[in-house]
Amino acid sequence: MTELTVASHFPVLDKQRYKSTGKLLSNLEMKIVEINSDDEVEVEKGMPGELLLRGPTIMLGYLRKPEETKRIINSDGWLRTGDVVFVDNEGFITVLDRLKELIKVNGLQVAPAELEDLLLSHPDIEDCAVVGISDPMSGELPFGFVVKKEGSSLSDKDVQEFVKIKAVYYKHLKGGVEFIDKIPKSPSGKILRRLLRERLKNNNKLISKI
Repeated sequence: MTELTVASHFPVLDKQRYKSTGKLLSNLEMKIVEINSDDEVEVEKGMPGELLLRGPTIMLGYLRKPEETKRIINSDGWLRTGDVVFVDNEGFITVLDRLKELIKVNGLQVAPAELEDLLLSHPDIEDCAVVGISDPMSGELPFGFVVKKEGSSLSDKDVQEFVKIKAVYYKHLKGGVEFIDKIPKSPSGKILRRLLRERLKNNNKLISKI
């Protein structure tokens, strides 16, 4: 991220970890705190939380924007990255998702990337994306967009049942499943969730008019 000015983690060449960004660079400090915690309570090792960083390469602040600076850098110099991560016993860090992308189900946090990894393990799923859909009872519910492999007869119920068997109850795709031809992505491969949320809103508007 730009606010770091340089990298914060680097891969260890002789100890690769699948999806890990590597280990913390020298002269930097990090801590993993509870998500949405104003008190910045640290989580136990291996548990997910927001990544905070501190060190000489962290920016001093945003030019002529003191309030924005206070929101991202606390009085002790810790920068809130907005990344949800976990660290293993050897210090390798894995980014699970962006804090702003988390789906909040009855106050519980659901990382879309975690569900996407699960869905991609299904032999009939070519690609997928998960977003939150508004729900009056739960706040939000996970909704899955799925690209089926050619020739697959996979149904939305099949997808929901697959997740139901393998994930904790609040991560189930209770918001629904929609099959699409292609997941919208940026040139770098990042899922454009905004477009998918807009698609859901437009679909709901059409349904309400019928």
